[in-house]
Amino acid sequence: MAQFAQALARGLTVRHIRFMALGSAIGTGLFYGSAAAIQAAGPAVLLAYAIGGAAVFLVMRALGEMAVRHPVSGSFGQYASRYLGPFAGFITGWTFAFEMAIVAIADVTAFGIYMGFWFPDVPRWIWILAVVCLIAALNLMRVKVFGETEFWLSIIKVAAIIAMIAGGAAIVVFGFGLPDAANPGLGTMLASGGFFANGFWGLLASFSIVMFAFGGIETIGITAGEAENPKKAIPAAINTVPVRILLFYVCTLGVLMMIFPWNQIDGETSPFVQIFDALGIPAAAHILNAVVITAAISAINSDTFGAGRMMYGLAQQGHAPASFAKISRHGVPWMTVATMTAVLLVGVVLNALLPESLFLIIASIATFATVWVWLMILLSHIAMKREIARKKLPASEFAVPFWPVASYAALAFMVFVVVLLGIMPGTRVALVVGVAWIAVLFVAYHVGIKGKGHVRAELVDETGTGTGPATGTVQPEYIDR
Repeated sequence: MAQFAQALARGLTVRHIRFMALGSAIGTGLFYGSAAAIQAAGPAVLLAYAIGGAAVFLVMRALGEMAVRHPVSGSFGQYASRYLGPFAGFITGWTFAFEMAIVAIADVTAFGIYMGFWFPDVPRWIWILAVVCLIAALNLMRVKVFGETEFWLSIIKVAAIIAMIAGGAAIVVFGFGLPDAANPGLGTMLASGGFFANGFWGLLASFSIVMFAFGGIETIGITAGEAENPKKAIPAAINTVPVRILLFYVCTLGVLMMIFPWNQIDGETSPFVQIFDALGIPAAAHILNAVVITAAISAINSDTFGAGRMMYGLAQQGHAPASFAKISRHGVPWMTVATMTAVLLVGVVLNALLPESLFLIIASIATFATVWVWLMILLSHIAMKREIARKKLPASEFAVPFWPVASYAALAFMVFVVVLLGIMPGTRVALVVGVAWIAVLFVAYHVGIKGKGHVRAELVDETGTGTGPATGTVQPEYIDR
């Protein structure tokens, strides 16, 4: 058996992880993607976010149950390897890392565009290079620095969303900034075709956009390997998911559609600009630009962290170069940070060179990858629960509610979303490219992975062990099955 001597430092507190969980729900998917979802479903988009959010919450509870039992870096990649087999761990880990890399490339490009709003004469690549260097520096420092950065960035984003909801509610109640003939409220929301304005098919069409907006929320599980007290921090963060979904999506978009007829939201600009404009704030565009810049920096930071820690876990399993498991004196996997930095720099160049249609095809992989990772989390959790019952192991300390009905219902919903990707003409390319990606990984695994990479991980069960070790992280051993 091989035991890894180097371990990640535990420096993320409950406060850090809780606000990382809050901030993970606020990004491009909310500020811009919500417009497309509204166009597809009309007011029924609120139902889509509620249903999708409930399924995502069950995914996160499944991940939380595994993370509390096995608080290791690599998270669901290692869980898939342990409970479904090494090939499942390989596909899950690399699909998530690739998803984070693609999303991060999009975010750094967006950051350059945002800065161009204020400094149109400065070449975009200067801002992109600056933010990539900043993110690399933050991720090479102690993990506590990363946690503090995300904490404050998340506070800014959360405060902005709450301000938008409060401002929108004031418009609905008092009519600030609206014409005298305006009738804000449910009348405005339902005036253009009722709640199911585009029918049941419109509701279904919105799910692919809705689920993509929640993508990346699973990064919370990756923090388990560096949390000071994962048995407290992970459940505290995950249990905020329903509140986040209701507050950030359902309430925010509900207020928005009470102010403006949903069919007047064309997606050319962020829907939230309209709220600020209606309030009569002259600096509305500048305020929103500051918020989206904050959201972009936070997203790039989290993407780099998540992809890097996943690659660290893959290296432990023999699924990535051994150098990815090297730890700096600050307890950080510096090689994975350097790799993500290089990917971002190369990706920005490719983004500028590729036609828009090709980039959208690449971005569609992120949509497929998100649902794929959630499927693997659910399947790993179901396999774990079966093993717990079969071997009569101690009951989980953070169990999924309504097991097994809830878990199988969430699994069926995720399969349903994958089917929708293939049915809808606009998203069909996501399923095609996603299947091609899995095929590439299948070949890579059977051709390039040797030795330990074909061995299933045996993770230490920390159920009933208190808060876990104060320093370091429990590392997996590898055994033949």
